Amino acid sequence: MTDLTTPVAALPSLQRKLEGRALRSLVLTTLAWLAALVASVPLISVLYMLITRGGARLSLEVFTELPPTGFEMGGGFGNAMAGTFVMVGIAAAIAVPVGILAAVFLAELGPDSKLANAARFAAKMLTGLPSILAGVFAYALVVMTTGTYSAPAGGVALAVLMLPIVVLTAEESMKMVPKIMKDAAYGMGCTRAQVIWKIVLPTGLPAILTGVMLAVARAAGETAPLLFTALFSNYWIYHDGSLAVMNPTASLAVLIYNFSGMPFDNQLELAWAASLVLVMIVLVINILSRVFGKPKY
Repeated sequence: MTDLTTPVAALPSLQRKLEGRALRSLVLTTLAWLAALVASVPLISVLYMLITRGGARLSLEVFTELPPTGFEMGGGFGNAMAGTFVMVGIAAAIAVPVGILAAVFLAELGPDSKLANAARFAAKMLTGLPSILAGVFAYALVVMTTGTYSAPAGGVALAVLMLPIVVLTAEESMKMVPKIMKDAAYGMGCTRAQVIWKIVLPTGLPAILTGVMLAVARAAGETAPLLFTALFSNYWIYHDGSLAVMNPTASLAVLIYNFSGMPFDNQLELAWAASLVLVMIVLVINILSRVFGKPKY
């Protein structure tokens, strides 16, 4: 024990010496910061180009007008935004209920069964499925059956891409629910269905919503599946008092693909503006997933 009369100079130094683990920690921290800065350069560059080139064209007109053709000036991509929302909505209506029910089985009803292991493996394989193959699948299943390109065909293709994300994130969120909460519910006489409906799903809801929003963000930016299923249209999906869903349907991603290869300045400007809008939609969805994704347990 140090004597109170010991000179200050003789006391051990509390300053951190850059030796051994401390030096390695400083080097690795510096490298991590440098890697993060390098990784952010492409993102910042893309955002800068989109804002400078696409932001100049943004106006109320581009959200309310139809796309121009040929040498026409002006126009917009209002129908493409409407078509994107409709097809993503159809995909969510298919993927979210099916994905959550599958996750309930994987996490609560039969987590160690052979069926659960096979389904879990299939979901993980689907996360790496090329999006164009989802389009080919939906083309064979819906387009060839109905005989036309349509919004439901695009929705089915996007649902295939959304489903594994919803399943895996929902399963993990349900597994993170504290076991003591479920045991307490069983101790009070609740059935398994009541525990899932009243305890597991409400408690894991924020994380489930995060997975759903991430899946929606991915679906909103897909192009290849829609080329095989929804194609494109220069008209509104809603006309004559009804939704014309069983017709070729416009989308932002396909509009960008089509207009980016045209030799007309007006279409190129609209492609930049549509790219900025699409990035902002995905950004807002990701921000919402972070806001609502905070667990309650």
